[in-house]
Parts: sequence; C-alpha cells; structure tokens
Amino acid sequence: MQQFGVWARRALASFAFSAVAVAPVAAQESSQRPNIVVIVADDVGFTDFGAYGGEAHTPNIDALAQRGAQFSRYYSSPLCSPSRAMLLTGMDNHRTGHSTIIEVLPPEMRGRRGYTMHLEPGVVTLAERLRRGGYRTYATGKWHLGHGEGDLPNSHGFDQSFVLDASGADNWEERPYLPYYATADWFENGQRAHLPENFYSSEFIVDRMIHYMDANADAHDANQPFFAYLAFQAVHIPVQAPPQYRDHYRGIYNGGWEQLRAQLWRRAQELGLLPADAQIDAAHPSFRTWSSLPSSEQALYARSMEVHAGMIEAMDHHIGRFIAYLQSRGLAENTIFIVTSDNGPEPSNPIADADFRRWMRLTGYTRRVEDLGERGSFVMIGPENANATGTGSLFKFTAGEGGLHVPFIIAGPGIAPARIDARAFVTDVTPTLLERAGVPLDAPAIDGVSMNPLLSGQAAFVRDANTPLGVEVSGHSALYRGDYKLVRTPLPLGDDSWRLYNIAQDPGETTDLAAQQPDLAASMLADYQAYAQRNGVLDLPPGYDPQAQVAHNTRMKTYQRYWWIFAGIGLAGLLLLGGAIWLVRWVFFRKRTA
Repeated sequence: MQQFGVWARRALASFAFSAVAVAPVAAQESSQRPNIVVIVADDVGFTDFGAYGGEAHTPNIDALAQRGAQFSRYYSSPLCSPSRAMLLTGMDNHRTGHSTIIEVLPPEMRGRRGYTMHLEPGVVTLAERLRRGGYRTYATGKWHLGHGEGDLPNSHGFDQSFVLDASGADNWEERPYLPYYATADWFENGQRAHLPENFYSSEFIVDRMIHYMDANADAHDANQPFFAYLAFQAVHIPVQAPPQYRDHYRGIYNGGWEQLRAQLWRRAQELGLLPADAQIDAAHPSFRTWSSLPSSEQALYARSMEVHAGMIEAMDHHIGRFIAYLQSRGLAENTIFIVTSDNGPEPSNPIADADFRRWMRLTGYTRRVEDLGERGSFVMIGPENANATGTGSLFKFTAGEGGLHVPFIIAGPGIAPARIDARAFVTDVTPTLLERAGVPLDAPAIDGVSMNPLLSGQAAFVRDANTPLGVEVSGHSALYRGDYKLVRTPLPLGDDSWRLYNIAQDPGETTDLAAQQPDLAASMLADYQAYAQRNGVLDLPPGYDPQAQVAHNTRMKTYQRYWWIFAGIGLAGLLLLGGAIWLVRWVFFRKRTA
C-alpha cells in the first residue's frame, strides 16, 4: 500500500501535544453561556479521522482536535439508536426505551419496558433541558429514535428540525437503502417533508441547519444561545460521495485490509492514542484474506474504501462550511463543538442475501466498480475493512473495542488543548454540556457523569477505578472497571463466553485473563449482573442472530406492506387449483360417458 499522502501534512500540525494526558484548562470561561454544536458521524471507526491516524483528509475536524480535548478512551454503544438515545439523555439505553434498534428486535421483546423503540414517557432530552434554560434548539440529519407523531424531534425539545427517522437512507436521493423500509421518510418539524432534487446528505444537513439559524439570526445576535445537533449519514451504508472527494484516494487501498489495519494501528500508536507496545488481535476466523480474493473483488473493495474516505472528507468539508458560517456571524468563538461517532464501523454485507440482491435489481442499485459512490450505487466496505478502521476486535453490533471505542473531540471556551486518556462514556455528554450551559439537571436522574472536572484538570478521571460501567445491546455485553474490561460476544461471531482483558495495556483484546484472575472476573461479572438487573436487560431468545432477525423482520414487514398482493396471489392459486381439479374431473367424466 502506498503511503497516505495526507498523513505527512497533518502529523506535525495535529498533535504536538500528543504526549499530554490531561492538561489544565488555560482558557478563561466566557461570561456568556456558550452555544453548543454536537456533530455525530455515523459508523465512523476510531482511526477514521485524520486526527486519529486515518487516511481521510479531515482538516476541519483535525483543527477542532488540535485546539480542544481529544479523547483516546471514549466509548459508545455498539448500535446507533441506543447510542443516540444515551447521548441525548445521559441515561442508559435500556432506561430510554432504545435497548437496541428496531430492525434487529425479536418479536418476543417488542413493547416490553426498555424495548418499546420510543423515547419512553418521562425521558427528558438534552434539547428539552436546554430549551427550558433559554436555548434555541435545532436538529438536522439522522434521528432514528422513533417514527411519526410524538416520536420526532419536535416532541423532544427541538424548536426546528429536518430529520430522517430511519437507520439510514440513500445519500443522493429520497429512497430507502434496505427493503425493510418502503420509503425514506424525512420530517420537517414533525411533518412529512421531501428532499430537493440536488440533494447530497452531508451538504443538505449543513444547509438546512444554516437556514434555521439564519431564520433566527436576530435572536442569536441578541445573545440567545443555541444548541445545534448535526447528525450526519456519513459513513453509513450505502457509502456514497461526490467524485471531487473520493477520486484522489485512488490506489491507496490496493494493498488490502490486512495492510490497512496494521498501518492504522501503528499510526494510532505514533500519536499516543494506543500504547506503544500493544499488540493487534488476530483476524476473526470468518474473515477472508485479501490474497484469497479474485482481482475483480479486490478492485471492488479497494474502490469501496476510496468512496468511504471520500464520504468522510465530504462530511468534513461541510462541517468546515458550518464553522465558517458561525465565524462570519461572530458566533464561533463562544461555541462548544463536539465531534464523535455513534458506534464503530459498519460490517454488514447485505449483498450476501439473495432476497437483497433481488431487491437491488428491482430498485436499480448497482455494484459496478466504475459506478461506486455515484447516484444509484450501493457501497459497503465489508467486515474485514470495518475491522481495519476500528480498534481492537470486531466492529459495530459487537461489544469488542471495534464496536464501542470511537473518536471524541470537544473544543470551545474554557477547554484547553489536551489529549485525554481517561475513560469517558456516551452518557457523560449530557451532564457535561448542561453544566457548561448553566442549566440545572432536574428529574429524571441520569447515569452519566460530567467530564468537566477532567477537562479543567481538577480530576484525573470521570469514574474512579472502583466504579463499574456496563453496556449491553442485543446480547453483546461489556463491563469496564478501572483498567479492565469483561466482555461477551454471542453467536455467530463469538461463543457467548465472558472474557477478561486489561484494556489499558491490551486494547487489541489479545490476552484473555479470566483464567489467571478468576476472582476479578467473578467480581466484574457480579457487577455486570447488577447493572443488567438494575436497567431491565432482557435475555435474548435461544438461537438469536441479529442478521437473521433483520431478514425475518424485513420479510414480515413486506408481507404486512403488500398483504393484498400476497392475498391476491393466494386467491389466484386457489382458483387455478380449483380450475385444474374441475378440468380433471370433467375430462374423467367425459371419458366415462364416451
């Protein structure tokens, strides 16, 4: 693999402070309450941004990392809806109603407390709390926290919003990306809305946010603070990007995913984001080797990664446009910026399913190499590339480090440049921002802990070494305590056994310590069981497989959506059968009477 051209351009400028663990806050707190911008990328791995060693050109995100706090050990959940619910409430996902995502929910769990797939009654969002405190609140992009009246941002504290309610959609036009969805449903202020003809998701998400802020310019000019929630589709499948962002990555990925993974791991170590002596874990037995692929597939996956990098760069470009807009309005200096991802990289390979391939043919999606990234193309990077761009084992859907360990950057007034190696969690965002906004944290109680003592240099941690932190989504479970992590990966990727790692020394999850330290493993398992009981974690049905569940749920929705067609086919079949029986009887009767 050739050297990444952008790496050298960034290395010196990005992280002269990379050896700093926690620096004291040098900047003076603003006398005004800060504006807040939360930027959530979709399925971005730990090493995808330039500031984290990635090959994508992300100068605007990197600049925020350089002038703010860049976290090396920030964790989210392994799936999008739980992560977004936790980020916007400060509560464990099971307490919000979004224990998992609706697409993989087994019927046995539907409607049960914590598994309603709605923000349940009594759950209060960050936007609601900030609005009560005098903030104007805006949301654009992916929502995925419920559908229809009462479930959209306008019912949860946002003054203005233009959002996609689904897990994803096409980035070029108003169309679904999975047969699970009949349409791609976008909503403006709670009402069904449609996209412009010149739509590209990252561009539109920023354009619409600027539109809302322009419409309220007088309020902001009068020092009314704002909260802007920009939830990008990048780089959720289908991965798509304009040619000016993707084409200059040609050839970078021709060496394959094993080489890419080793290179990204090494660069994260060089930046001090991973221990210098930490080992990368072995590839999962189900992963293909790059050399085993025919040249046509190598070309397909290499081009897919070029589009992937291009989509990240396109997102960064439009983030830069939004920052420039705030600067032109004199609002940027007093704005806190957060950049993060909802979970680790997306491994899904829906092309493997015959029903999905038929749906692609019906809808006109193409996988031709020369078309990848363009309108009408369907791009995914696959499990091996997803594992390369994450950290440690596996990827999205799982509680391996590749699924939970994501980038997190916070910059703004009162936040000095630092690299922070203390562990933080997605639920910690809400209390951190509320405290900086001077908005009281009223009922209900939350699970997150403010990061502000850490950011100010008054503390060396968010949670001390004796405080456990649990996470569970669809059977994928983990508990962090101090330097250690207890983790379970169900079938088909794991064997459902609990494993123990010293994650501070071994972020690659290479050495299971459960047999060497059985007392610690037992103690942490008891902590996890207490977490699960406290938050209402349900056991999955026997033989549960999330990919199989998606396929089943899709078939059920298809039957419900087109029941009249299937009924008509069934009726036609009965009529044909009846006609055939009548014909046979008639012929038999004629022969007997002849």
